[in-house]
This record gives sequence, C-alpha cells and structure tokens, in this order.
Amino acid sequence: MVEIFQTVEGEGTRAGYPTTFVRVFNCNLRCTWCDTPYSYAPAKPEYFATIADIVNEVKRYGNHHICLTGGEPLIHGEKSLLLIQALARVEEVRDLHIETNGAIHLAPFHEWREAEPDLGKKVRFVLDYKLPASGEQDKMIEENFAFLRETDEVKFVIADEADFDVAVQVVNRLVKRGVPLFSPVWETMPPARLVELMLAAHLTHVKLNLQLHKVIWDPNARGV
Repeated sequence: MVEIFQTVEGEGTRAGYPTTFVRVFNCNLRCTWCDTPYSYAPAKPEYFATIADIVNEVKRYGNHHICLTGGEPLIHGEKSLLLIQALARVEEVRDLHIETNGAIHLAPFHEWREAEPDLGKKVRFVLDYKLPASGEQDKMIEENFAFLRETDEVKFVIADEADFDVAVQVVNRLVKRGVPLFSPVWETMPPARLVELMLAAHLTHVKLNLQLHKVIWDPNARGV
C-alpha cells in the first residue's frame, strides 16, 4: 500500500465530491509525466495491509465516493478484484471509480461487474489512454474499450499538440461508450491552449479535465 486518505476528488465527472482515495503500490508503466513516482519501484511500499484493513479504513471515513488508484490498482490481478468486491460491499459506498492505465486487461473485472449487477453498478472504470508523449502508447490494450459503459470515463493526458491530434483520432475511432476527458499536462500544455484546440476541433462531447487538487494545493503535495 501507499496511502489511504480523504479529500475532494480532483478530476473527472465526480470532481469536487468528498472522496476516499485508496492508493495501492506498483505500476507496470513508466510514463514520462507521472506525478506519483512514489507509488512504484524503485520506491518501496509505505506499508502492508489486508483487504479487511483497507475496508475498515474506508468505513472510518464514511464517504460515498471511493477512488481506487495507484500506481496501477489492477496490477495485482485476483487480489485487485477481491479488493474491488470488498469495497463495493461497503454500504456507504455509492461510487467506486478505478483509475486504470490502459495496459491491464479489463475483461475479468468487467465480467464480475456484469455477473453481480447490484454491486457492479457502483463500479466505474476511468481508463487512462496513454498518448505518444507518455512514452507508453504501445502498451495500450484497445480491446478494453469494448468493456466500457456509458458511466465510465476515458482520460487522455495531453502534453502537446501532437498528443491532442492522436487523442482526437482515438476518440473518433475507439470511444463508443464513456465520457472522454482531455487533461493537460500541468507543465507543458496551458489549459487555455487546450480549450482553443478543443473548440476548434468542435469536440462537443469531450470534457475538459483540470486537476482541482493542483489548483487548491501545491501541485507536488501528497495526501490531498
């Protein structure tokens, strides 16, 4: 584990809601612009916890919204699925959104979501499709788009105008369900420029995705 804390959700369709963040350790990608390098090697896990420990901490905060993130929260396979199931069973939880990096196959997690609809309806994927500037686009599993629902989200972190052009192509070709989000890399893509590009491309179905936590607090602050 890396950390469990509460704050307001900083991005996506649930931005602004009080949310409990569950950040697990390790990631299978190394994106150039990653803002959580403490969540994977060569860093070390902050601590170890059982699923019961994690659930008890989530219950202590009592928030309706949970963000399961990392690193890559689905990297642990069956253990990841067991954690998702346990969190979805928490009575107070109404929305469990999973920030996944696009390089883990969603099929087993989606199959459970379909098999247990009462719990599965609480669970949403936030699929972070990696663009060229990340250095990891070749790792993307395009089949994952087939497992998305209208309530899911597809995030594109855009570092430059070349990234923007690729994001538009991917949205038009692959995103059939879910909310597309265009998020500027804090250091290299001015939000005003990204808005200009979105309007010029007439992307009426794409949502600008700013990271509120980097506006409210220092961009490098943890636990917020």
